[in-house]
Amino acid sequence: MTTTVVRSTPGPRAAARSLLATLWPPAAAVLVTVLLWWLATSVLSPEHSLLRQTAPQRVFPAIVELYRRGVLVSDAAISLWRLVIGLAIAMVIGVPAGLLIGLSARIARAATPVVQFLRMISPLSWTPIAIAVFGIGNQPVYFLVAAAAVWPVLLNTVSGVHAIDRGFLDVARSFHATRLEQLRVVIIPAVRDHVRTGLRLGLGTAWIVLVPAEMLGVRSGLGYQILNARDQLAYDQVVAIVLVIGVLGSAVDFVASRLPGRSVNK
Repeated sequence: MTTTVVRSTPGPRAAARSLLATLWPPAAAVLVTVLLWWLATSVLSPEHSLLRQTAPQRVFPAIVELYRRGVLVSDAAISLWRLVIGLAIAMVIGVPAGLLIGLSARIARAATPVVQFLRMISPLSWTPIAIAVFGIGNQPVYFLVAAAAVWPVLLNTVSGVHAIDRGFLDVARSFHATRLEQLRVVIIPAVRDHVRTGLRLGLGTAWIVLVPAEMLGVRSGLGYQILNARDQLAYDQVVAIVLVIGVLGSAVDFVASRLPGRSVNK
């Protein structure tokens, strides 16, 4: 006698309750934050304070106005493009260097003091040198973004190499795999998750560095628009751009957290 197990699927009401239970905590947190923002800028601030310009009832229309002027989308796209270029440079440098340091104990001993020294220097400290070497334009921004992102990528790649199960390498050697084959079949797939984590950490640091980097010698991007709005004493637009920076940064981090990655150790 065969017993058939019937699994019931949740109905529309149960699905709606589940969705509501998921969404209401962050929605409530956002509403409370906006309420506190409104109290600080509209109720508690003095009558003629500049904080009155940064109230939510003035900032949200400023976002709409920047969008209608075509400033918001174009400058956000430029900033994102600079971020992508800087991250690509960091990946091209950080991943091979991390593999090299992780695979060779001798190179690790030699490189560790230099890496530890350089990564503790603020990327923005390189601004005068970047401008002196690359001049005014996009190139210094690319350099500063890459300088901010390369260390998380490199260090996480090294950590990924050290975390590889040596049994996989032993199996590869037993099949007489060359070093290149071991790298392609075992090592690179094994460190993929660590590289993704390094990319996500580097992305957050690079996004923070990108905005002040765009305040130096370029005439486009979200960082430049903050300076432009400040010079016009349009502090509602300043806060509007700050909000856009936060939203875009969160969206980019969300996309980075969903990048495919699978380790052979799993």
